[in-house]
Amino acid sequence: MFDVLIIGGGASGLSCALVLGSAKDKAFAAGKQIGIITHQKTSHLQNALFNNVLGLTPGTTGSSILTNGTEQLTLLYPHVQQIVHEKATEIIKNGSGFIVKTNKAEYVSKMVVVAVGYTNLMNIKGLDKYIEPHPRTKPEKNRIWLKNKDHKIIDGLYVAGTLAGWRSQFAIACGSGAQVATDILTFWNDGEHTKIHDKI
Repeated sequence: MFDVLIIGGGASGLSCALVLGSAKDKAFAAGKQIGIITHQKTSHLQNALFNNVLGLTPGTTGSSILTNGTEQLTLLYPHVQQIVHEKATEIIKNGSGFIVKTNKAEYVSKMVVVAVGYTNLMNIKGLDKYIEPHPRTKPEKNRIWLKNKDHKIIDGLYVAGTLAGWRSQFAIACGSGAQVATDILTFWNDGEHTKIHDKI
């Protein structure tokens, strides 16, 4: 049983996992089981090049961020379980949370964060009724979003990144994933607003 399972290992999914993982020393996060399905084959980062992102060296590639991001998660927060070489195929709401089926296994989680791309090829069963045309792209691109309010689709089910209705900018996607993570941390902290900062 996961406390939270993130689907998607792109910018928003990895950012969400890193922020959640960084709360490991907080009492309200002690013992929380966090997982991320890091399927990245369709991430728009695969062919991205960054010159306009604060803090990134100009010329940084998206593919290097994908590799370095999973390594960073492993190095700093090894308690976050990375599920590799699996793709989510279905999300089912049950009494205690959600069942997430992949092409290889089945997982149970109290909360789920969907952080995959916003193309109309997204085909995770159980999300169909939340799909609408993306509000911030050209209609001819056929992009989609999962209808939500402040990243929440229904209780316990969140969406992050472009699929949450945000524009396709790396910094926005990272911020969206971090926002979802801090919302979950706030929930774990009995509603007391929470953020995690490292200091020198």
